This record gives sequence, structure tokens and C-alpha cells, in this order.
Amino acid sequence: MHNPRPTLPPLEWIRVFEAAARTGSFTAAAAETGITQSAVSQRIAQLEQRLGTALFHRHPRAITLSVEGEAWLPHVQSALEGMRDSSEAIFGSGRRRLVISASQTIIDLWLMPRLGQLAEVAHGEISVQTMVTGAHDAPEDDVIRIRYGTGDWPHPYKLPLYGETLAPLAAPSLLEAKGRDWTHLPRIACSGARPGWSDWLARQGGSSTPVPQLRFDTHLSALGAARAGAGVVLGSLPLAEADLRSGALIRLEETSLPHHATYWLIAGQDALSRAQWDQIQQIVGGRPLAQSSHNQDGTP
Repeated sequence: MHNPRPTLPPLEWIRVFEAAARTGSFTAAAAETGITQSAVSQRIAQLEQRLGTALFHRHPRAITLSVEGEAWLPHVQSALEGMRDSSEAIFGSGRRRLVISASQTIIDLWLMPRLGQLAEVAHGEISVQTMVTGAHDAPEDDVIRIRYGTGDWPHPYKLPLYGETLAPLAAPSLLEAKGRDWTHLPRIACSGARPGWSDWLARQGGSSTPVPQLRFDTHLSALGAARAGAGVVLGSLPLAEADLRSGALIRLEETSLPHHATYWLIAGQDALSRAQWDQIQQIVGGRPLAQSSHNQDGTP
């Protein structure tokens, strides 16, 4: 006699379990799945009853996965991710509107030259939001964010834009007017997480550096002041690439100052599809944009 296959629990119960396990909170799982906290608790209780085991340990103000729940979670996540990826591949699902949040520095110096390629990824509209200086929040929602840091965000999609390296930069006219010894020229400083002139001095040695006469809260403005001949800036070489190529700025030292942090592109699964993320990785990596199945091409 044929034995019927065991029936799987409802997919909604499994999705609720995955959200609660990933976020570590029934409240956060409720917000993510669009149901009430009591409904989350009820569905997980039903799931535990169906499976015949406890998936969570309930504490007064927290939940933790049981041994069984921790063992099952990666299988659940792999299955859900496989369903999501296959639906994108077969049915061509993907967001037709990409929302990108970044500082004005990154918008002007990194994003603008790549808007054409990103438009191909969106197959529709791109909405660019300027991040307010000092606002480094990065929730997992429907926004792609570019933030400065070391990459320790929980987002499933994250990618460094480049390796941060700094060096003294100035306009050629400044050296022509003041002489070739740049160490006595006025300095331009920039607030934020990047290394400053004191870090340069500690790394390279030498006499004390002049006190900066100008200080800006964005790297974009600091580079602009250097371009105008106002002084020497400790500039990000990747962000100053266009100015260095055109000759608007020149590099004053062959040595450079690397930094462990950089700009990262981070996003959750509601912001874009896996296929779109793969295309963006190609853009950041500098490789030609792969064609789709439809034959269509932090610190400021």
C-alpha cells in the first residue's frame, strides 16, 4: 500500500519563522510580514505543533532559536531564496524603479558617470535621494543605500565600491604661484571618518603640518576648494579620478594613505531582484553589463 507523502506546513508559517529567526524578534517579523505580533506568535506556535518541536526559546523580552530551529533555519532560507531566484529567472520579476540613497559627494563623483548603466538595470525609473550629512541609518527596506564604513551591515546584498586610498592633491596653478614645495602650502580639511592630516603625518613622518585654513563637511566641497586653488587636500584618489585625469588636480606625493573603510553599496531583498544585484556587481567591478533574459542591456 502506498504511503502518502507528509504534507508541508503552510508557506506563510515558514516565512514568518524565517523572518522571526533572522530578526530575532516577533515584533520585527510582524512588521516585515505585514501581520500583527499576536498573529506571528500564533503561526509559529502552529508550526511548532505541526513539526512536533519547539523552534524558539521564549524569554521575557527576547527570543532565541532552539537547537532544532537553528539547524532548520539555513535550509528554510536556502529554499526561500531558491524560490525567489527561480521566479525572477522564469517570470522576469524585478523592480522597474530603483531608489538609491547616497551623499552628494557620491552622487556627483561616483553615481553620475554610471547612471546610464544603472538605468539598464532598472529597465524603468531611477530615483536618487541625497543623504543628509550625518545620517547613516540603513534599514532593510526598498532603498539601495551607499554608506561609508567597514561593511558590517546585516543586509543580504553589500559590496564595496572601491578600496579607499588618500594622497595630497592640489591645483597646478597653486604650485606655480607658491612654489613646488607643497609642504608649506595652505591645507584643506574635511570632517568625517576618513583619515586627516594628522594621520598622514603619523604615517609619513616629517615636520608638523600647518593648521588647515579651510574645513568642509563633504569631500565634494573639499575637492572643489582644492580645484579652485585654495590649498592642498588629502583627497580620495578614486573619487578624484576625473580631476586627476583632466589635470584639474595633481598628485603631490607618490606615497599614499590606505584606509580600512570605504563606501559600500548595501540593499535588502525588497530593493531589487537578485538578477539586478548581479548586474550592479558587474558595474561596480568595471565589467561589461550582462544582458538580461529580455535582451536589454555613511561619510559624505
